[in-house]
Amino acid sequence: MMDLVPSDLMPPLAATALAILQLLLSVLVSAHVILHKRDVRAAIGWLGLVWLVPLAGPILYTLFGINRIRRRATGLKAQRSRLRLGTRPVLGDRRNTKCALSDIQPLPALARLIDRVAGASLVSGNRITPLAGGEVAYGAMLRAIDAAAHTLALSTYIFDADAAGLRFVDALAAATARGVAVRVLIDGVGGRYSRPPVLPILQQRGITAVEFLPSLLPLSIHYANLRSHRKILVADGRIGFTGGMNIRHGHCLESGPNAIDDIHFLLEGPVVGHLNEAFADDWAFAAGEQLSGDGWFPHLPQVGSVTARGIAAGPDEAFERIRWAILGALSEARQRVRIVTPYFLPDATLSTALNLAALRGLMLDIVLPARNNLRLLQWASWAKLSRFLVPGSRVWVTPPPFDHSKLMTVDGVWSLFGSGNWDSRSLRLNFEFNVEAYDKALASALDELIDRRIARAHRVTIVDVEDRPLAYKLRDGAAWLLSPYL
Repeated sequence: MMDLVPSDLMPPLAATALAILQLLLSVLVSAHVILHKRDVRAAIGWLGLVWLVPLAGPILYTLFGINRIRRRATGLKAQRSRLRLGTRPVLGDRRNTKCALSDIQPLPALARLIDRVAGASLVSGNRITPLAGGEVAYGAMLRAIDAAAHTLALSTYIFDADAAGLRFVDALAAATARGVAVRVLIDGVGGRYSRPPVLPILQQRGITAVEFLPSLLPLSIHYANLRSHRKILVADGRIGFTGGMNIRHGHCLESGPNAIDDIHFLLEGPVVGHLNEAFADDWAFAAGEQLSGDGWFPHLPQVGSVTARGIAAGPDEAFERIRWAILGALSEARQRVRIVTPYFLPDATLSTALNLAALRGLMLDIVLPARNNLRLLQWASWAKLSRFLVPGSRVWVTPPPFDHSKLMTVDGVWSLFGSGNWDSRSLRLNFEFNVEAYDKALASALDELIDRRIARAHRVTIVDVEDRPLAYKLRDGAAWLLSPYL
């Protein structure tokens, strides 16, 4: 075992004590790695570092290898469960809206699988409306804020202090002034994408706002982990919005380097309760306040025909829920799978599931932006894109503006949308919120939106991938080595 300090420069007793300390630390840390790491590659990597770099290896593992968020979140979950008993409804007990899994056709096995991992029951009687583009989505969200009479819950990853963001600040301040209980939760990294950050502006306007896991770093980092990537707005506990849209002016632009294309969703009916629950748990985590009462959790009657469920996922007790939902959907699909995502770095299991779906005879469409806002991630994606160019599978790249949409449809009956991307950060390391829905009309509407993207997209061929210059292939391959961290 290598010593940090050569033994011939130390007294014999000190050298012996240091060697024993190194050995003890390596054994203890190795035991923790073996007991707690889920991924064998990560476990082998940490074990190698611990034994090959004595003292420094165990210290690095202690700082960066232990998921403290999971332990902290689990403790808070138990505390929240004790405090909220009798103060807010349990979603699974809403018998008038809870849906029998046998009623879900033609995908009952998928509904049953997600029921076992999602943490919430399917509920019927919902209405879900896609909102394409920032002007449409922001307009609907601002109208809901202006109409709120009792409560407003807003959670977002990015909240820029720009023209779009200040419209929300004004609306939230006006709601606060008229007596609405407003709670705003902004991620501690995403909230620093603009200068000045919006959090002090909100607080100066009298709005109750906090950061989710405040960052110690002065600047935002695109590749930071353990972030709240959720986008949730709920007005009076009844009108909900979720999807992939942050709050920034780029969503309102039609062209230019900062323009962003995206889709958000308006939700009404019992599924809004799932948004309420996710926000309340995050708020208790970040602010230590328990939200309860009819203002936050009213009775939600049936208003439509969509059966849906919210899926709150994160690196804590909600680990890999969205990933399991995607894998289940790929295994149950019989005709067609369509995917729109800005960040496409599926792990080995997801990649195999996609290939198997195509080889089973399904039509698989994967729609990606031609130019990504995160260059490293785009390079890593292109490094292995050829594996998805198999019979039955088509990859499309859309021209600017940058498409930030996150959609998945299966067989024209099942839809998945929300904040989750197809990369390790979303599926394992960040807190995300997605919605699954069983409804032909909604899936058809989303397929039409996907068709419009494909109509203006370029289909990627094996020639496009293989004929790239060698320098590009090396660059992309090097970026791919970082894919677990992108």
